[in-house]
Amino acid sequence: MSTNSKDFCVILAGGRGRRLWPCSRVNYPKQFIDLFGAGRTLLQQTYDRIATIIPTENIYVTTNDDFAPIAMEQLPMLPKENFIGEPINRNTAPSVTWGCYNILKVCPDANIIIMPSDQAIIGQEEFEENLKSGLEFVAHHDGIIAMGVRPSRPEPGYGYIQMGDGDENGKMFSVQSFTEKPERNFAQVFVDSGEFLWNTGIFVSNARHLLKHCKEIMPAPFRQMETDACSISSIDDEAHYVWEYFTLFPNLSIDYGVLENADDAFVMLCDFGWADLGTWHSIYEAERKWEGDNVVLDSDVMLEACNDNIIKLPKGRLGVFNGLNGYIVVENENVLMICKKGETSAQIRKFFNEVQMKLGEDFI
Repeated sequence: MSTNSKDFCVILAGGRGRRLWPCSRVNYPKQFIDLFGAGRTLLQQTYDRIATIIPTENIYVTTNDDFAPIAMEQLPMLPKENFIGEPINRNTAPSVTWGCYNILKVCPDANIIIMPSDQAIIGQEEFEENLKSGLEFVAHHDGIIAMGVRPSRPEPGYGYIQMGDGDENGKMFSVQSFTEKPERNFAQVFVDSGEFLWNTGIFVSNARHLLKHCKEIMPAPFRQMETDACSISSIDDEAHYVWEYFTLFPNLSIDYGVLENADDAFVMLCDFGWADLGTWHSIYEAERKWEGDNVVLDSDVMLEACNDNIIKLPKGRLGVFNGLNGYIVVENENVLMICKKGETSAQIRKFFNEVQMKLGEDFI
């Protein structure tokens, strides 16, 4: 474990998980679910992963107010004040801002890891070493490090960071460009060039510097705060007003905000295996394949002449499939979804929205 009491982590756990519907539900989204039968939810696995290098009392969780009780129940070892509830859903840049304020109130010189709660990490030892190197760097430099990994395929659902000038060790590079979710043909060009890394969504910085960037990429709510507030003289005052003005923050991701706008952003070439678990397609690509290149997630099935499918069924349910090729089959509670695996996450969101509009909240 890290011996530096100035090292902190913010786990981002506020998403609604619509792209993994119907397994992920509005009132109980993916980060609180054990998708793989591991005995630990995605949030708990994220905590387990980071608790090896960050003291428990320095690990914070940002989530929507509605989900805070679930997060507290799943991570009872964390102090109650380490759960940072957001009054309304926004993207990750406002979440990171809110997390920075809460940590800076405790430690003005904090170094901070931003960690999404919906990822798979392969190679814990390499993961720890990479993060320790990042924390050491930001303890002495004002910069923001994006943790990047070599792409293994032209995945259009990920972000791609182009490496610029590198250090003498060939591990730390300036950020030349950033492309979020490119078309598959562009993703292929990026992979073939050898100049691009996948953006893992994991960032390392010192908290004060990261907060400065958050203010720069989201100036409007801070201008409004300064206009309306009688006086803001401390981090405590600012944190109070951030809560009051949270609805004014834009729907902006920290990935886009930092990598597109910061002139002191770096990308570290990391050695651990990584996969985003945000869509059924990305889970299919990341998981171990059965015979016929099928992925079966903690489900009882019998397959005959089936290929290229991903299947997730409830406990106690048996699925028998014959001649099924290239499908997503997911059943949860009162919804069964069967659709072609090539359907994009946007299409699944469309299904979600249509069901919500026509049938109501009971099915979403």
